[in-house]
Amino acid sequence: MTNDEIQKLAAGLADCGKELLRIADALTEKKVEAPAAEGQKDPEKKLSLEDVRRVAADKARQGHTDEVRQLIQKFGADKLSGVDVAKYPALMEELEAMGHAG
Repeated sequence: MTNDEIQKLAAGLADCGKELLRIADALTEKKVEAPAAEGQKDPEKKLSLEDVRRVAADKARQGHTDEVRQLIQKFGADKLSGVDVAKYPALMEELEAMGHAG
């Protein structure tokens, strides 16, 4: 390898390092901003019945119909529309985890 090739490689590595530092700085700035935003409710994170129904239907199509039914009952309802809206995040979390356990 010639000296010129080594210098080009070194310059390329330096550029990569600078870019990584720039990305790290940007991520650090976002982490600093995040706690201020945590106190505010994000309206985009509210789950609707349609959101939950979409995931539940997908799990049922994957062969988890009985488990979906049992989960709905666990959350105090006979059908999905009977589940309390306040319980949607917990229900969604369990639905998304369904089928991932060995």
